Amino acid sequence: MKNKLVRILLISVIAFPSISNAQIKDKTLNKLIDRSIEVSPKTKMLQAKLNAAKNRIAQSSNLPDPILSLSLMNLPTNSFSFTQEPMTGKVFGLSQVIPFPGKLNAMGEVTAKDAEIVQKEIEDAINEIKKGVSQSYHELKFVRKAISISESTKKLLKDIAEVVRIKYSVSTASQQNLLKVELEITNVSDRIEELKSKELTQLAILNSYLLNTDSEKILTGEITDFEFINLKMIQLDSIAVNNRPYLQGIRLAENRAKLMELATKFDYYPNFNAGVQYSQRDEIAKTQTPLNDFFSVMVGISLPLNYGGKVDAKVDEAVSMQNLYSQQYSLALQMLNANFGSSIAKLNSLQERIKLLLEGLLPQANQTLTTTLSSYQVGDIDFINVIDAQNKLYQIETNLYRLKTDYLKEVNELEFLIGAKLMNL
Repeated sequence: MKNKLVRILLISVIAFPSISNAQIKDKTLNKLIDRSIEVSPKTKMLQAKLNAAKNRIAQSSNLPDPILSLSLMNLPTNSFSFTQEPMTGKVFGLSQVIPFPGKLNAMGEVTAKDAEIVQKEIEDAINEIKKGVSQSYHELKFVRKAISISESTKKLLKDIAEVVRIKYSVSTASQQNLLKVELEITNVSDRIEELKSKELTQLAILNSYLLNTDSEKILTGEITDFEFINLKMIQLDSIAVNNRPYLQGIRLAENRAKLMELATKFDYYPNFNAGVQYSQRDEIAKTQTPLNDFFSVMVGISLPLNYGGKVDAKVDEAVSMQNLYSQQYSLALQMLNANFGSSIAKLNSLQERIKLLLEGLLPQANQTLTTTLSSYQVGDIDFINVIDAQNKLYQIETNLYRLKTDYLKEVNELEFLIGAKLMNL
């Protein structure tokens, strides 16, 4: 009977999941990310916003519509006749406002920047979707792995419990041993139910990204091994400046404010108005005298008097906006550096803890269980020590996957902050 118990426990040591040394690209995750981006209402909303911004470029960079006018000139009020007075005529006019040279081009450049800024909003929204989907996916993989380990442990404990019951029935095992095994089975069962609840939560989050129902099944791969990243803050700063859409959007907004300053300064210069008129006159009815028609050309110019300093105020506003975006950029970098420091510290800590488990605690726990089994077989220790050793191995295995998942999620957070991939998973 004791040999049967030993065989069961030895199988458990062999059956515990090993840590793969292969780094495998997770195609499932990439498909989930692509699908989430494709169906995202936020990206579609921002795409509509981008289209609207592009449509405004033509509105601001082209001439205003010309004005066609029709007027009656010197119509006598006693008869309202067109043939009574020689000064009476029907006047047809066409006029066109022409902004100061360069003004339309300057306004077009301003509105073009609006479209570029919205494009960066779209890219940052996609960046955020990648982070959210990746973190939820990694968490789902961990939960499912933890469930698998827990269910294997529960099955093992049930096999052990059956052996202990037989031994107890023949008075070769104590009641304490039996109660200990039953208690562990209950604890593992409770843990499994808790993990299943977390699995449903992560499924709901992922399905919300995919616009699926909560019941939609999502497959996940294994938690594979990976190479640790080693980056300094100065490297992260450089990558973020070159790749983070949010930072690039702030820079574009600052450039837009500079262009707005240049465009606004055109208000110091006059606009022009050119027009032509054609006056058609009828012959005088009393004398049957034919009258000649008239053709007129007009050129006008606006007077940029800058009443109340309104143009000065617009220029000052543009300069203030430049300073606002410059300070916003500095603030964003400051906040990113704080996050970089926190992430690097956390990644280093997780890396050391993972190495400690892989190189120290996990081999030690396996060795302890093997030694405990040998000692129990010869009757040197109580069976409770075997259960404790097995539980310790279970906890270390689960904690190892927890740390690896936390590492990957922190990398996802860092990738979001810098706007670039750091790990090819």
